[in-house]
Amino acid sequence: MPDERSTTPDLRTDRPTPARMYDYYLGGKDNFAVDRDAAEQVLSAAPEVRILARENRAFLGRAVRYLAAEAGIRQFIDIGTGLPTQGNVHEVAQAVDPSTRVVYVDNDPIVRAHAHALLPADGTTAVIEADMRDPGPILDHPDLHRLIDFDEPVAVLFMSVLHFIADEEDPYGLVAAFRDRSVPGSHLALSHITSPEQNTDGATAAADVYKARATSPAVLRTPKEIGSLFDGYELVDPGLVFLPQWRPDTPAAAANADSVWMLCAVGRR
Repeated sequence: MPDERSTTPDLRTDRPTPARMYDYYLGGKDNFAVDRDAAEQVLSAAPEVRILARENRAFLGRAVRYLAAEAGIRQFIDIGTGLPTQGNVHEVAQAVDPSTRVVYVDNDPIVRAHAHALLPADGTTAVIEADMRDPGPILDHPDLHRLIDFDEPVAVLFMSVLHFIADEEDPYGLVAAFRDRSVPGSHLALSHITSPEQNTDGATAAADVYKARATSPAVLRTPKEIGSLFDGYELVDPGLVFLPQWRPDTPAAAANADSVWMLCAVGRR
């Protein structure tokens, strides 16, 4: 874990970041006191956020296995990847085919540092430090073009990150930038928080913590708004559903799914 006394400006130790707060929800140790304090504020308002984080990580694994094993995808771009933990995209996808290529993108320099230390040295993976709000430099990055062939199908992942993009920053446009570069047969997988039927006040209060303290706000969007992010894609079965409902490993795993107020889907171009 980085020294919490560090004052390196680009590590943003003075403000919580979504990546480090997410790491805390998952029980990780790659976070600072400022992240833990903000995360505890969120959990105080909405204790289920820790469950959301775990369910989101489980959905990532199931989605990547589907994309690699059933859809035949051999190249992935993971936008807003967050800090490495168990079951990273390259680990899941390369268990199906070791030649699968993965590019991770995140704007948190700590993510880049940890990812570089943990990525395999076989040249099949890369990490780019960039902000998804500006997709142009990502799409033009030499490391992306070294690994990703846009003449072949590619899967683009936005896992639990687009709710950190405000409406005025055009989340639909940035998703479309990757869609428009992709050929038919490519896929989009994403998860996004929505307004819960229960504990609406808690969800709103949790979002307010991000808005007031974190480096990015959190925006609760409706199912219709989240579905619109898949414009140009055909949703694969079971469509846009709550996290535990997307191809659960067992029927029991999808019980009480609507208490997990994050929607997810996978779409095919």
